[in-house]
Amino acid sequence: MDIQLLVSMIVWTLCAAVLLFVLMFVDSLFTRYHDLEEMKKGNLAVTTRFVLKLLAQAYILSSSISTSSKLSEALIVSVISFFLLLILEGSVRVLLSKWGRINLDHGTQQGEIGYGLFAGTLHLAGALIISAFL
Repeated sequence: MDIQLLVSMIVWTLCAAVLLFVLMFVDSLFTRYHDLEEMKKGNLAVTTRFVLKLLAQAYILSSSISTSSKLSEALIVSVISFFLLLILEGSVRVLLSKWGRINLDHGTQQGEIGYGLFAGTLHLAGALIISAFL
């Protein structure tokens, strides 16, 4: 392995990790409760949702990195994909709330594991759909 490839891998990984942190932070601003506080309390539903959100974002990042030749391109595609995922997940939450009278945020905050699993799976499903276009 040459030194340039190693440096490139380190830079891409660090940039992806920073972007992942930023995206998870921005996502937390759209959540009606505080993920970290709920996880500290032992809320398994919130933890489940958080882990699936993290996997979804990491999958999108992985897909954009593997298909991009430039770091800037990979990061821009990841950010755009993140906002598409927010819109998709938010739309499904609104539809569930109106048609099914299911409030995923409330159920997740209350510790209902099924709600957290369902909410997190929305992120993962969205990531799989979005990544198909990358």
